[in-house]
Amino acid sequence: MKIKTKVNLLGFLTVLFWAMAFPFSKIAISHFHTNSLAILRCGIASIFLCTLAIYKKISFPKKQDIPKFFISGLFGFFLYLIFFNIGLQSLTSATSSIIIATTPIMTSIVCTFLYQEKIKWLGWLATAIEFIGIIVLSLWDGTLSFNFGIVWTLLSAIVFCIYNLYQRKLVSLGYDSFEIVTYSMVCGAILFLFFLPNAVTELATASSIQILVVLSLGIFSSGVAYVLWGKALSIAEKTSEVTNFMFVTPLLSTILGFLFLKEIPSMGTFIGGTMILIGLVLFQFGK
Repeated sequence: MKIKTKVNLLGFLTVLFWAMAFPFSKIAISHFHTNSLAILRCGIASIFLCTLAIYKKISFPKKQDIPKFFISGLFGFFLYLIFFNIGLQSLTSATSSIIIATTPIMTSIVCTFLYQEKIKWLGWLATAIEFIGIIVLSLWDGTLSFNFGIVWTLLSAIVFCIYNLYQRKLVSLGYDSFEIVTYSMVCGAILFLFFLPNAVTELATASSIQILVVLSLGIFSSGVAYVLWGKALSIAEKTSEVTNFMFVTPLLSTILGFLFLKEIPSMGTFIGGTMILIGLVLFQFGK
């Protein structure tokens, strides 16, 4: 399989698992506190990844690199999950989707200066089409809500942008994508330990559906997704080749919202979704 094809496949599978986080988190926060959900999601992912790590017989990170993985875990998991869950409580899904969609734009802009990753004019045009498609998809029958939740969601987009950029540094130290995600996730879980007692209490009174949702968020939306994302970033020529797939997340979230929450898609879903897909195809030619 060609590297370009592999990057595209890994990127799409990742955003598919991440798209699950929107409807599933909505279900989970109806019972769990946002911090409880964050530690459970990160903790379950850590257990899942550590189990795979034992099977793969990976070694421990070098002592001098441990602080670097705590930095990665801080931005990619601890801060991101806290900000994301708080924002999801106080914003409409439409507003949240638009703000999260700024992550690949921010990443692309920073990479042009930090790593000299040049994007052709067609690539920027594709990015604009995708972003407009998200606005159409999100606001066709909805409203744009303005409250302090915007700040929290914007912060989650910013810290994830930092996480994406920081992966290049960790790869340069000789670690592969699985090692990076596993070490970072465990460090993120350690940072969350303060919230564990309350999470255990809430878990004891959760329904079977809520527990299943939390397990899915931990294993698939965190564990599997971040491994795939890290692998895609490590083999892609440009960071933007991978982060561009984040524009597809709102479309997939809408589809999953229909399947799991019975939210009926509007005509805006089809129009906006078509624009996103057109932009995604154009970007492949404008890199």
